[in-house]
Amino acid sequence: MKFGIDRLLADPDLRAPLVGKRLALLAHPASVTADLTHSLDALIACGLNISAMFGPQHGVRGDLQDNMMESPDFTDPIYHIPVFSLYGEVRRPTRQSMGTFDVMLVDLQDLGTRIYTFVTTLLYVIEAAAAHGKSVWVLDRPNPVGRPVEGMTLRPGWESFVGAGPMPMRHGLTLGELGHWFIAHYRLDVDYRVIGMEGWAPESSPGHGWPVERVWINPSPNAPNVNMARAYPGTVMLEGTTLSEGRGTTRPLELFGAPDIDARAVIAEMRRLAPDWLAGCRLRDIWFQPTFHKHMGQLCNGIHVHAEGPGYDHAAFHPWRVQALAFKAIRALCPDYALWRDFPYEYEFGKLAIDVINGGPGLRAWVDDAAATPGDLDAMVAPDEQAWTAARAPFLLYRD
Repeated sequence: MKFGIDRLLADPDLRAPLVGKRLALLAHPASVTADLTHSLDALIACGLNISAMFGPQHGVRGDLQDNMMESPDFTDPIYHIPVFSLYGEVRRPTRQSMGTFDVMLVDLQDLGTRIYTFVTTLLYVIEAAAAHGKSVWVLDRPNPVGRPVEGMTLRPGWESFVGAGPMPMRHGLTLGELGHWFIAHYRLDVDYRVIGMEGWAPESSPGHGWPVERVWINPSPNAPNVNMARAYPGTVMLEGTTLSEGRGTTRPLELFGAPDIDARAVIAEMRRLAPDWLAGCRLRDIWFQPTFHKHMGQLCNGIHVHAEGPGYDHAAFHPWRVQALAFKAIRALCPDYALWRDFPYEYEFGKLAIDVINGGPGLRAWVDDAAATPGDLDAMVAPDEQAWTAARAPFLLYRD
């Protein structure tokens, strides 16, 4: 199969409208061709005029580990073009940076999860392009978690840098498709084009969204493999808790734990509460010691979510529910456990991080309500999931 960047490089007719234009590239370390050439190098080598670069969260270089760690602007040391940070002093392109190009090429590997900030950065770029009369081309890449939809739809008033619009946590679209949805939903007037993939089959095994013949490169420092991507629509909620999400280990956002939990008891309680929610993956109790971040240097008991190997069932795996169930199990075993982390999350003040992450307080309220059952959570989110599945249908560019 071919990603959008590979098709653009291979087809002079696709590139023809770009000849003679000033082009900006929004990219990160995973913005590479099939032979692992960075897209910046490949585009310049084929004769296109790249006049500027833009970087999302974690930077063009992908060097910054945690949330709310800002990247500076700088000048590229090889091509001597300006590199503008969209996660530094600003989140949206400035008037000055918009003046450096005619067409913005967006070549970002996404994780298929609303909270992953490349989604919001795409919206901000499209809005800026509409305001300044610029064009946006998305060089499309796979959604590594495929088409399934899961989670609560972001509620009105809960928009943030991790909540670009009313969609569930696991949205099932590529960035190119999301751009079309943004334009329709927010009624934007902009010159927008997607250089689509060739041969992407999001429901086909063994990759189920990720083509196994392509090398996985971290799109951000703590996204090391496809298993992480599959678990992430659930494990990202750990960022709003006191539990370690595995930062400071070799398997971040695939595992979770703390010094004061009993992982085997948590797994047993999860199986008691909602055994059907655990279909499609395997849970393994583990020990780990983070080298930095939460519980640094402390021995933690925890759980590793395995969405890979013989135990993985793409259609049955529901990572958001698996993680929600873990919270519910901890609350049932230890009603007074200090689960929710109280700190500013993505510059949202006065709101609990877990609520910002979920786009509303519904998940937290369900966890904290001792009388609430798994069926109650299903009843709350299933209508959201069904509505989004219908709403996104006109924007699907790829079908198996």
